[in-house]
Order: sequence, then C-alpha cells, then structure tokens
Amino acid sequence: MLTVQTRHAIHPDHAKGMDTATLRQHFLTPDMFAEGEIRLVYTHYDRFVMGAAVPAGASLTLDHVDETRTPCFMDRREMGIVNIGDTGTVSAHGESYAMNNGDVLYLGMGSGPVTFAGQGRFYITSAPAHRTCPSRLITVGDAVEVNLGATETSNKRTIRQFIHPLVMESCQLVLGYTTLLDGSVWNTMPAHVHDRRMEAYLYFGMTPEARVLHLMGEPTETRHLFIANEQGALSPPWSIHSGAGIGAYTFIWAMAGDNVDYKDMDMLPAEALL
Repeated sequence: MLTVQTRHAIHPDHAKGMDTATLRQHFLTPDMFAEGEIRLVYTHYDRFVMGAAVPAGASLTLDHVDETRTPCFMDRREMGIVNIGDTGTVSAHGESYAMNNGDVLYLGMGSGPVTFAGQGRFYITSAPAHRTCPSRLITVGDAVEVNLGATETSNKRTIRQFIHPLVMESCQLVLGYTTLLDGSVWNTMPAHVHDRRMEAYLYFGMTPEARVLHLMGEPTETRHLFIANEQGALSPPWSIHSGAGIGAYTFIWAMAGDNVDYKDMDMLPAEALL
C-alpha cells in the first residue's frame, strides 16, 4: 500500500501568523512508519521526498508515484535509505542489499522499482537528480565521524556522515545522522540557516513518552514543534533547525539544494535568536 501527502512551500511571513496546529500541519511529518505500508511526503522544498517503508516480514515495492508524473519514481531521482529497524533487504536495479540497523543505502537515478523486505524500518529520502551516480551501501563503519560540542554546553554529540562528499558522490542529496551523548540534550546549537538548501529531520531512538522540542522559524521569529519518536520535521531554507530532547535520541538529517557543502552554513550566536 502506498500513500503520498503533498506539502507546499511556506513563505516566512505566512509562518509568523501560524498557531500551533497550523505549524504542525505544514512542518511536522508524523505517522510515516506503518506496518505493511509505504508512506511518503512529497514537498515543494526542492521537490524533496521523505517517508518510510515497513515491510513487516513481507515485501513492499516503490515504483510509480503519481506526484512525479514519471513511469517510475526513480526515473529522475536519487534516493537515500536508512534502516532504523532490524535487518532487512532493499533490492533495486538487479542488486539486493542487506541492511543492518544504522546502515544507509544510496540509489542512483534510474535504479527502477525499489523493493523493501524483511524486518527493517526503512526511512526514505529522495531528491531530483540530473545524472546517475553509482549506488552504494554505506555501513556504520564506512561513515565519517565528527565529534562536536561539549558537556558544559549540553550538546556533546557524534555526527556520522554517509551520503556526503567525504564518503561518496551524489547529485544533491546529503544525509547523515547525529547522536547525542549521555547527559547532552541540545542538537545543532549554535543554530544556523542555509538558504541554498532545505533540510528534513527524523527523530528516533526515543522512549514513547519522550519528546524533542524542535525549534524552527526565522532567527528573530522562532517557533517550536514538540516531536515524538519516529516523527519528522521539514526545515525550509529560511528557518533555523535546532532542538533539545527529554532523554536519549538520534536524528537523521537530509538536505537538497544548490550544493553538497555540509559546512555551507550561516551561523547564528544564541544572542541573535528571539
């Protein structure tokens, strides 16, 4: 079963007047993980797609999606898949990839139908592509690790870069995930914006009662979303994206836009946020 939601791009002036329910309607992506289903969110931010496939021991195939108006979803797109569940397999273009928890699979443009099987919980990201880059399975051991933050600022964290120029080639998709160390709660602090690229988050590894206070909005017009386990957030190019969690959590970050330069950020000191 395939379901697709469409999210339109929102101007920052419009976002200023949104109440909590309206903010959540436009920027929160809940309920992506459902057993026996593929659920996608098609956004008008760089035509980025996020979603999930949960085969639950059977198999699910992603092929034609009406929103792209192409015979196959992958005809003009690249894809990044993260397995946040048990071991599963993803098959595409005549190849089958066994994915353990934490592994990332990159599929290049033209990979054809994509089949998900086993006990994996597959988080899906996709962006338009202009050429075909080689498909590749990137294990946790293959990722580039970056350690940032400090205990005294409650933001000591490990960043793992997977679909990233230091690891592999892609068209415009960049993806990795960040894990907070024990005792730290703040992610992406100091905050920043990057008008050249949009970004999407998926928070996971949380207890059912835990929440992340995800901050968004223009630096002088900040808003918040309370986000639960396996829920996502869309971050427009004009918005900061930062947050603090109750208990342990990890978040997957994925970006698409004009460049793949992870360090292309306009940093903002805490005193600049309102």
